[in-house]
Amino acid sequence: MKIKPLLLVLLAPLFWVWTSCDKNEHILPPDQGSDSILVRGSGSFVFSGFAPLKAKPVRVWYHIPESSGVESPLLIVFTGANRDAKESRDALIQLANKKNLLVFVPEFNDSLFPGGNQYNLGNLFVNGEKPGSSALNPEDQWTFSLIEPLFDFIRQWTGYSGKEYDAFGHSAGAQFLHRFLFFKPQNRIRKAVASSAGWYTLPDTTVQFPYGLQLAPHSEKDILNYFSFPLTVCVGDQDNDPNAASLRHTTAADTQGSNRYDRAFYFFNESKALAASRPALFQWQIRVIPNADHDFNLTSAYAVNLLYP
Repeated sequence: MKIKPLLLVLLAPLFWVWTSCDKNEHILPPDQGSDSILVRGSGSFVFSGFAPLKAKPVRVWYHIPESSGVESPLLIVFTGANRDAKESRDALIQLANKKNLLVFVPEFNDSLFPGGNQYNLGNLFVNGEKPGSSALNPEDQWTFSLIEPLFDFIRQWTGYSGKEYDAFGHSAGAQFLHRFLFFKPQNRIRKAVASSAGWYTLPDTTVQFPYGLQLAPHSEKDILNYFSFPLTVCVGDQDNDPNAASLRHTTAADTQGSNRYDRAFYFFNESKALAASRPALFQWQIRVIPNADHDFNLTSAYAVNLLYP
């Protein structure tokens, strides 16, 4: 398909993208106006279309089933601490084909988004572990701020007609996701599943960030909106090892429990109690994944079947 010169001129200032695909290669988004998905198959592209963070391009691994359409569901997946986006995408291909599900997995590599501060905590603060002595970053520097522009680009590039998307986060990705939902309340997520997080930021204004909202930007309206969002917290019934690799143990983290299973229930139950004390509409759920430990394949399959029964 030819790209008109005028279209190139108009699009050039908005973003830059390079793709690598199994079957096709697209340098710029195709013309709109089609009633079918314009990109299919598996591949990746590099997104730098959010101007304030254009120096931090994000490779996004995707799979778009051959049988999918412009109204098929779309899922953005946030990986664990290994930032293994390609492997996470690959693990979902078979299920995506079965559900006609468009899957996109951003890779926040550690060289551009180092450590938990720039991924798990969304780069909210210069040092999110010490917000009392650390500056709050401008909102356009938050890693969280990349997600909605990425969705806009995906819609334009693929011809996807949906106005919303779903989100799933595993482990460190679940940390990113549950914080994203709070700190970017204008997001267009329809439903979200946060699974197997190591620890949480509670919607509690008396607990200091990153374990609560004290010192972090928030309003009562943000808290009420957060409680009313259809969030599902998941954890495997065997994800209960207090000595699991990379599981944080600090006084504040251990207040939430000694393992991921206990911490998931602590986060859910404390949040439910905080909602009831306002009172506020509370639309969260918590689910235990049977016969599952801290395994992405098991938790992601459970999440997809939960979102798209």
